[in-house]
Amino acid sequence: MRQIVKYLRNKIIERNIIFLSYILIFIGIFLLFSASKGVIIREGFFIKQILWILLASIFVRFFRNSDFRNLEKLTYLFYVIILIFLTIVLIKGEGKTSRWIGFGWFYFQPSEFAKLVVILTLSSYLSKRDIRRFPVLFTSFLIVGIPFFLVLEQPNLGTAFIFILIFLGISYIAGITRKQLIGLFLVAIFSSPLIWNMMKDYQKERILTFINPMKDPLGRGYNLLQSKITIGSGGFFGKGFMKGTQTKLAFLPEYHTDFIFCVLAEEFGFLGVLIFILIYYYFLNKIFEIIYLTKDTFGKLVATGIFVMFASHFLINLGMTLGIFPIVGIPLPFISYGGSSLIVSVFSVIVLSSIEKYTI
Repeated sequence: MRQIVKYLRNKIIERNIIFLSYILIFIGIFLLFSASKGVIIREGFFIKQILWILLASIFVRFFRNSDFRNLEKLTYLFYVIILIFLTIVLIKGEGKTSRWIGFGWFYFQPSEFAKLVVILTLSSYLSKRDIRRFPVLFTSFLIVGIPFFLVLEQPNLGTAFIFILIFLGISYIAGITRKQLIGLFLVAIFSSPLIWNMMKDYQKERILTFINPMKDPLGRGYNLLQSKITIGSGGFFGKGFMKGTQTKLAFLPEYHTDFIFCVLAEEFGFLGVLIFILIYYYFLNKIFEIIYLTKDTFGKLVATGIFVMFASHFLINLGMTLGIFPIVGIPLPFISYGGSSLIVSVFSVIVLSSIEKYTI
């Protein structure tokens, strides 16, 4: 019996990152169901999320046994296509900020897909070249820089910042030197005034509000203050499933997207948060294990980029709800409502599973 349990543990949990991702998806849909029931009934987004999960499951069914190395042949094609979509967003984007392309009830967010495409493209390029050579480093910088500025112009500061972290993570594994890192750091410092000027007024206000949220507690600082109140109100054990008052009475805006973590903290308390963080840690640790064990250069770089993407989303999302980082509109992967984010997250996990299957 003990051997059977050990076998299942190895095969189902330790060796299957897709299984871990579905644990997180289950937690997410559990929280979204609670978030949909309140003063403002939002059952529509819950049903849509169920549909996205079903679609993602179809992708898992058809692509989980595919060899990720086949993607390397298509990376530059994907890159050109995503640049076209990012450009279209700036021209015909939907919403207060131009981040979506609308097709009836379906809204497609190219910036979410751009992260995975940049990971694949940069990994493919650097897997065959020496980043210590300046032309290679400069080209790598362009591969990330073009979508970075297109996303920043939407404006979407949070996602644009993720591109920088992805570039640094993949470049580090690819062998970037300390001098090159110092040079890039200096470039970032000297270009920061340009980026600041490209930011919209509300983005600048978010950063200033982060420094002093009490400056405008009923305006710009409202979300941050309510987020802290919601998290703190959960106590150690929480108020119970579907019994959160801050979210149910709609004191906290966007609690089904960027602030979904607050629903968890209020209803399940510190204990629930601790369990959730441990599950996410195990998920990220599994990706790190894949990075360490794979001998395929392309696979190692891709896994590194995906690790940075998930880890940065997780840390920034929790950080902004706790007031550690400015509110920049970063979703919590697998948990927050959003079809584009969910599909990209699941595709990323499929790629990781393929890397584990074919190169370890």
